[in-house]
Amino acid sequence: MPVTASASPRLALWAWVVVLLIAVAIGAAWLDARHGQRELRVELAKRLAEIESVQQSTRAVVKDAQENVRDAQAKIALLENRLGESQAQQAALEALYRELSPSRDEWALTEVEQVLMLASQQLQLAGNVRGALAALQVADTKLQRLDRPQFVPLRRALARDMDRLKAVPYVDVAGLSLRLDESIGEIDALPLAIDERLGASPPPAPPPGEPGWRRLLRSAWLQMRQLVRIENIDRPEAPLLLPEQQFFLRENLKLRLLSARFALLFRDQANFRADLTAADAWLAKYFDTRAKPVQSLQTLLKQLKATDMSTELPGLSASLDAVRVLQIARDKPQR
Repeated sequence: MPVTASASPRLALWAWVVVLLIAVAIGAAWLDARHGQRELRVELAKRLAEIESVQQSTRAVVKDAQENVRDAQAKIALLENRLGESQAQQAALEALYRELSPSRDEWALTEVEQVLMLASQQLQLAGNVRGALAALQVADTKLQRLDRPQFVPLRRALARDMDRLKAVPYVDVAGLSLRLDESIGEIDALPLAIDERLGASPPPAPPPGEPGWRRLLRSAWLQMRQLVRIENIDRPEAPLLLPEQQFFLRENLKLRLLSARFALLFRDQANFRADLTAADAWLAKYFDTRAKPVQSLQTLLKQLKATDMSTELPGLSASLDAVRVLQIARDKPQR
């Protein structure tokens, strides 16, 4: 259909309206897009700021972690050095132990030999059976702790020597020596026989107000009594001793008992009994044997003289020989 002239302006108007609408739509879309881009940029900037903050925190954490790692590495290196030093020291100690292990037995044998020699000296010089037995027990205990098969013969020899020492009759040397010491301390107080002889009681004093004739008769009677003296002659007359002689008598008696004490310590029975016999003779001759302290000392001397120390003490040569045999056996491989 042909378009009329009146329809052309309408079409143009509608065309402009359409164009305007399109332009408005395009502008609105552009504005929306621009607004969306601005929000996106803001959101992006915010996210970037958060990411930057996280990165900074991460850098700080990483830096701390790196420092901790460096510290840990330094500590690990120090521990490795110390571990190496400890391993080196342990290796040195093990090597030293391996070097010294054979010599432990040598030291043990040397110590046992010294103990046995000391015990043998105690037996020979002082007759100290208990001391020697204790020394042998110490040596046997040491060998028992080492637990070496090669020490079995030595331990058998020690057991035999200990059995022989246990069979020796026991003499209480310490107790007897103490009793002699106590007796020596009591000698100064022992009464002498001369004290009994010279110790006459003085005449009684006359009663007050006694008549003269009675006093004269009393004096004459006392003088007559002094002319005659009755004494008991069942024992010899006590010798007269000067004060300095009395002093030397007591000192010599002390020396006799002291000599007996030394003889007891050395188990010298002959000299021990000789000293006690001499001391007993001096007591009977110079001291008042009716006094209780003198009688007690005489009884003690008789008891001591009855002590039997004549048993022959065993030697320790078997144990000493066993020790020396082991030492020779250990020295041969080294040569």
